[in-house]
Amino acid sequence: MCELLGMSANVPTDIVFSFTGLMQRGGGTGPHRDGWGIAFYEGRGLRLFQDPAPSVESEVAKLVQRYPIKSETVIGHIRQANVGRVCLANTHPFVRELWGRNWCFAHNGQLADFQPEPGFYRPVGDTDSETAFCDLLNRVRRAFPEPVAVEILLPTLIGACAEYRGKGVFNCLLSNGDWLFAFCSSKLASITRRAPFGPAQLKDVDVTVDFQAETTPDDVVTVLATEPLTANETWRIFQPGEWTLWRRGECVAHGRVDG
Repeated sequence: MCELLGMSANVPTDIVFSFTGLMQRGGGTGPHRDGWGIAFYEGRGLRLFQDPAPSVESEVAKLVQRYPIKSETVIGHIRQANVGRVCLANTHPFVRELWGRNWCFAHNGQLADFQPEPGFYRPVGDTDSETAFCDLLNRVRRAFPEPVAVEILLPTLIGACAEYRGKGVFNCLLSNGDWLFAFCSSKLASITRRAPFGPAQLKDVDVTVDFQAETTPDDVVTVLATEPLTANETWRIFQPGEWTLWRRGECVAHGRVDG
């Protein structure tokens, strides 16, 4: 299956360290050779880098690693295709506009017999992931024609994710740049780094960073990933059906659905 990467921080932060670890799994230490992508929010703007090539070999991935973009919210993905061809149109994350904001989505898993009701948003590619994203936004748009606070929106997001989970495996990350929503169907982990910071060592490549030298005492940075990316830190493992909402590095809401 695919792997996810997300970040929520209270200050613009670069994700080069975590991104470097994840990229090794795209054809190096892992089998996810069918493309990759990463999206960085900058206010209402969104920088999106994608490549259907294996991330471990991708010149675009090397560019991103040399270009420490700072962002408060990031969503990344490496793909192991099970539904849809290996091509740029099927490469996560997917982006659509809703309420004057860029909504970004990435999915890990596979949905069976998934044919949702057509709506305003339509997939460009032929993955079940993009189809689910479009269906999710169609549900939001029908329920709330005008913008609402994410706290009001949450039941719609959670209910949709619970339905998708009933059709297979549905681990996902979703953001509009202001918040980051995560849903765990089978596998997801997170770590929140805050003072006192220390060194962190990647699992997939011999790279260590001393975050004490890279941060201030007020920084709060949360990283989410399908599998823990570091070997010397304690990651929190999500339970199946668990969801979380992050803003500026902190978990502002969480819960779990049964089933």
